[in-house]
Amino acid sequence: MVEEFYTIEQVAELSNKSQKTVRRHIAANKLVASKSQNKYRILKSEYERWINSDDSNEELNRETFAKIDYQNNTYDDIVNWIDITDDWNKDGWSNVNYRNGYTFVDLFSGAGGLSCGLTMAGFTPVASVEIMEAAVETYKYNFIEQKGFNETVETRDIREEEVKQNLYDEIGERHVNLVVGGFPCQGFSMSGNRVITDERNSLYLEMKKIVEHLKPEYVVMENVEGLRSMMNGAIEKKIIEDYKKIGYDINVTILNSADYGVAQTRRRVIFIGNRVGGKNYHPQPFLDKEHYKTLGEEIERFMNLPNDKSINHIITKHSKEMEERIKAVPEGKSLYGNYSDAWKKSPWDKPSCTVKENHGGVNLHPKLPRVLTPRELAALQSFPDDFIFKGSKKWQLVQIGNAVPPLLGKAIGIAVKKALDIVME
Repeated sequence: MVEEFYTIEQVAELSNKSQKTVRRHIAANKLVASKSQNKYRILKSEYERWINSDDSNEELNRETFAKIDYQNNTYDDIVNWIDITDDWNKDGWSNVNYRNGYTFVDLFSGAGGLSCGLTMAGFTPVASVEIMEAAVETYKYNFIEQKGFNETVETRDIREEEVKQNLYDEIGERHVNLVVGGFPCQGFSMSGNRVITDERNSLYLEMKKIVEHLKPEYVVMENVEGLRSMMNGAIEKKIIEDYKKIGYDINVTILNSADYGVAQTRRRVIFIGNRVGGKNYHPQPFLDKEHYKTLGEEIERFMNLPNDKSINHIITKHSKEMEERIKAVPEGKSLYGNYSDAWKKSPWDKPSCTVKENHGGVNLHPKLPRVLTPRELAALQSFPDDFIFKGSKKWQLVQIGNAVPPLLGKAIGIAVKKALDIVME
C-alpha cells in the first residue's frame, strides 16, 4: 500500500503554521520532504513524527532557527551621520569625467547596483567578482563597453584561492581605497528560510580575506535586515569582531532606500569600517515619508511604451482571465491571499514594496492588467534607464531583485568619500 503524501499547503493547514515556516523546517532538515516536479511532498508518517516531536518547535531549536518581529525591534546603534546633499547633484554615471579620485573593488557585485551607485558618487571601479554568468555579462556591458572603465570583470567563485590570487594579480600595484560587498544574503533573509547552518552565511569570511590582503582604507558591507537578529545578534557581533581582528573598526545601522530618492521601501543593514582612525560616516537621510518618490512618479514614463526587449521593457502576456483577476486586486493587496509579499499591487502614489528576486511574481502594475516589466522594476530600484540587463528575462529579474539600489549606493559612496577626504589630507 502506497503511503499518503502531504503538500506544504496541507502541512501548513494541519499544523496551524505558515507555509514559510514549513519551508524553513524542510530547509533545516527538521521535516523530511521529497521533491517531484518542483513540488515538495511530505509522507504522512513523517509529518506525524515531526509534529509530535521537538523538531517542530523552533523555540527548542534556536541554534538552527532565528526569528524576529523586526517592526518592533530597536537597535542602540552608534551612528556618525553626515550631510550628503551638497554632493547629491553630481553624477559620475551620466558624466564619467566626474571622478572623486578614489578607487573601489566590488565583491559579490551582481549586475552592479552598488558599483553603479559608487560611480555616481565619483569612485572609479578597479575590479569586481561575481559568480552568476548573466550578471557578469551585464556588468561588463555597462561598465566596460558603455562607460569605458578599465576594470577586470570575470565570472568566478570567490571561495577559490586561485580566484583570489588572480584578483590580486590583476589589481597589481593599483591602490584600492574601498572594498565593498553585498555578500549573499539568502541565508540571512527575513523572507527566506533563515537557517543558521546555511553555508552562504559564512561567505563574508571570504570577503574579509580579500580586505585583509588589499588593505583598503575603508570597507562597506551590505545585507538584509534579518542578519541583525540571527542568534540574538551574535552573527552581527561576530562580523564586527572578525574585522576588528584585522584592524577595522565598524559602525553599523539600517538604511531605508526611500530616504535617498529610491521609489521603493527597501531596508538594508550597512556595515562601514576603516583601518586608518577615521570616522565611519553613514549618509544622513534627506527625505521623509511626506516627500518619498512614488511608484507612479518612477514608472509613469513607461505606461504607453510598447514592448522593447532592447531596453528590458518585456511585457508579460496574460490570459484574459488573469488580466481580469489582476484588475480586481485593490492597491496594497496581493492576488493571492496567502502570499502577501508576492503578486502584490503597490499603490501608485506611494513607494513600491521591496523588489525581490522571484522571477517577476512580486509586483503588479497598479493601473495596467499585468506584472511590471524588468525595465520598470529596474527603475524602482533606481537604475538609470541606460543601464541594460543581459540574459533571459528570468535572469534579468533575478539580477534586478538581488541588486543594491544604485541611489542607496550613491548615498553611501558620498558619505565614504567625505570620510576619505579627511583621512587622506
